[in-house]
Amino acid sequence: MYRSIKRIGSLIMEKLKIKITIGGRVYPLSVNSTNEEEGMRKAAKKINELVSKFEQNYAVSDKQDVLAMCALQFASQVEIQNINKDADIEEATQKLEALNQLLDMHLK
Repeated sequence: MYRSIKRIGSLIMEKLKIKITIGGRVYPLSVNSTNEEEGMRKAAKKINELVSKFEQNYAVSDKQDVLAMCALQFASQVEIQNINKDADIEEATQKLEALNQLLDMHLK
């Protein structure tokens, strides 16, 4: 792991240089913290596990196709979570409004 230092005014920001392997290819990256590094490494591990799963379960010979399938899988998970979150917020709002109406009725 290499470290480079950038000065911004009186603040010193240390960039970590890391190498991440995805689908058999190495990608050099710069990250801002060890937490960001850990997140990148965990994400790369999940991607590589999914790549292996797709290669074992489907007759896909092109890495680009496998990586596109991985991207779709992860992006759809995020979108599904957002849809579920929006539905949960709507349901909570409706329940709060009903509770508010009950309180208003009892306080009058």
